[in-house]
Amino acid sequence: MENTLPEHSLLLYVDAQYASPYAMSVFVALHEKRLPFELSVVDLNREENREAHYAARSLTQRVPTLVHGDFALSESSAITEYLDDAFPETSVYPQEKTLRARARQVQAWLRSDLLPIRQERSTEVVFYGARGAPLTPAADVAVRKLFYAAEALLPRDASNLFGTWCIADTDLALMLNRLILNGDSVPTPLVNYAARQWERPSVQRWVELKRPAL
Repeated sequence: MENTLPEHSLLLYVDAQYASPYAMSVFVALHEKRLPFELSVVDLNREENREAHYAARSLTQRVPTLVHGDFALSESSAITEYLDDAFPETSVYPQEKTLRARARQVQAWLRSDLLPIRQERSTEVVFYGARGAPLTPAADVAVRKLFYAAEALLPRDASNLFGTWCIADTDLALMLNRLILNGDSVPTPLVNYAARQWERPSVQRWVELKRPAL
């Protein structure tokens, strides 16, 4: 897992199963910004994230972690915001300040709320074809909350949240696909939105990564 990089190279640490939605978000952002980077995997099942070398780079000892020269940063939305500041030529956030704030709000909300969905519809549903049991009442409440917010943010049959694509679109589509790909009932406009987002080449590069067996 040791990597020695030139001063200005980019290195992204992701989970060995390529199932982390947060690692995917940064991976997609790097591709959307057309930034060359190296990819290194961390086996969370073997707790490689606790090893001294990785812990010295990742303050939170989680994935993803981005290394840029002698600077290392963990937590996915912090990384994508840093990338927009460091490499502003192609933005992965809206340019208008209120829309940019809204995109960041969506990202923060998806990471901090809706826990029953994340627990009962893990990303193994999305990337390994696993199926979950029927949703619990707590998850049903979270699902209704997700649908309400998504429908409020998305104009009818919109392809993107804010007119043009941003990284919050990838994050929202993944949350929706936890349900869609499990066969749960999802409003048709949200199914169509998630399907369009899933077709982006940057997203497909992550989806098509060769994954080890669970």
